[in-house]
Amino acid sequence: MKEPLRNLSLLVDFECAARWCSFKLAAHELHKTPAAVSQNIKQLEQLLGFALFERYARHLSITEKGSELASTVSHLLADLHIKVTALRDDSANDSLRISCTHSFAMKWLVPRLHRYTQLHPDMDIRIDSNDAVVNPSQGQCDIAIRHQQYVAADSGNLLWREQLLLAYSPALLNDRDSRLRQPPGLKRLLRYPLLYEATPENWIRLLQSHGLLEQPHDFAQNYSHAGLLVQAAVAAQGVALLPASIAYEDLQQGRLLRLADTQLSSRYCYRIVTAPSRSVKVSHFIDWLHAEMGHMQQYFEEAQGKL
Repeated sequence: MKEPLRNLSLLVDFECAARWCSFKLAAHELHKTPAAVSQNIKQLEQLLGFALFERYARHLSITEKGSELASTVSHLLADLHIKVTALRDDSANDSLRISCTHSFAMKWLVPRLHRYTQLHPDMDIRIDSNDAVVNPSQGQCDIAIRHQQYVAADSGNLLWREQLLLAYSPALLNDRDSRLRQPPGLKRLLRYPLLYEATPENWIRLLQSHGLLEQPHDFAQNYSHAGLLVQAAVAAQGVALLPASIAYEDLQQGRLLRLADTQLSSRYCYRIVTAPSRSVKVSHFIDWLHAEMGHMQQYFEEAQGKL
């Protein structure tokens, strides 16, 4: 670079022009004239010492170096926007932004969130449910609850080690099964459709452990999220191996029944990620999460004893 780049507005103009590959459209977005945008791009090229665009009579073409720079500048501006938004939204201490998966938000967090708001009625809870990985250190949220593969050696931020439970809706059973004095056993339940998330791998693990893998089974229905899988089981679409945390509410309310001696360790868990320095509100919410998980663990232990 011939001299230091002190005018960052040149990068803003360049990023916009690169996105549109047009000075005219960039000028429209930036509320400038095409001539002003063109002049700023030329100035930036002079400072950088290389061309950003190839200029033709009727169109622009971004150069290879220009494309690389545009990608970097785009990410930097996006991070800056996220940080500024976070600082504006979180200037007060009465909001808490939580990022987690759709299934965890819908089937675990939201159904019990009222207990937290009763303890902290002035706290504004904002839940962003998506599967994208966000970074609390960059101000994208205060707490991220991530669904990750379980690693035994990494327990520092562990929230819940997931377990898989074989469960079904009472409405699923046919008349003959309903008349049985005892709940139907594994072999009888396997006659129904076997529901699964993404891949039947967990079913294969369970069937193999019970010596039932060679029998024919109906793997007809596949769901993309655990929450959908639980809803399908509640709707009596078949029998499912369900993540305990996601099925908890429906098991507790009797919408699902659990079969004894069919628990399977999941290869996944939930972990808490925060910025290195935690605020008091973040620490309080994490304490509440662990307490709720403790109540759930106690429920499963007591339910296991009754099976």
